[in-house]
Amino acid sequence: MKFDTRNLTSVGILGAIVIMLGLTPLGFLPLGVLTVTTLHIPVIIAGILEGPLVGGLVGLIFGLFSIFNAITRPGPISFVFYNPLISIIPRILIGVVTGLVYRALKNKDNSKLRLFMNVFWSVVAIVLAVVTLKSFVGDVKLVNKIFSLVFLILAIVMLYLSVKNKKANFAIAVSSFMGTLTNSGLVLGLIYLIYAKSYAEAIGISPDLAMNAIFSAFITNAIPEAIVAILIASAVVTSLSKRRK
Repeated sequence: MKFDTRNLTSVGILGAIVIMLGLTPLGFLPLGVLTVTTLHIPVIIAGILEGPLVGGLVGLIFGLFSIFNAITRPGPISFVFYNPLISIIPRILIGVVTGLVYRALKNKDNSKLRLFMNVFWSVVAIVLAVVTLKSFVGDVKLVNKIFSLVFLILAIVMLYLSVKNKKANFAIAVSSFMGTLTNSGLVLGLIYLIYAKSYAEAIGISPDLAMNAIFSAFITNAIPEAIVAILIASAVVTSLSKRRK
């Protein structure tokens, strides 16, 4: 696979954006015990624009920063990110998977990809509607209620745009979704496989409830992260692609 000056420049710029996000509140948005991250977005953009190799290298920078963040800003479950299997490997695979998926889909039938995204946004809207309803009738912090409502509105808007906008590049949206799923799925899946008991103890629950807690964390993290990634990656990639032409 060819690696030229433009690829190296892309790694440097997007890697710097990862670090910049990580050093500001924009990189890690606290939602309960876990945090919703935006650091995967430059990795996804790298995978789509420059391919899986560049995406993987930017993901490596994300992974190294995850370890740095866990050490310098410790929290109840920071210890799990000391393990490179959790902090680094999934981050590299974000870029690799995103790049491969985009290459496979960019010349495919856009109407089928649009149908997939219509179904995706419908499911997300339903899930978020349930979560939002429960948050408003339950004893949930105001900030979490606001987050739930905001993401529900975003999901409904994205469903509307997906249904109406037949000419959008849905390969970008699907690739962004798969990259986000790779990140959240692998990180939380490996936490369960390697640290289920320690994770449960760290957040003060019974080890028997670890799977339920991690699955809930997956829903809490993956859906907002996917929404943000699809919105930003679609806008950035579309804009940069037009400029290159």
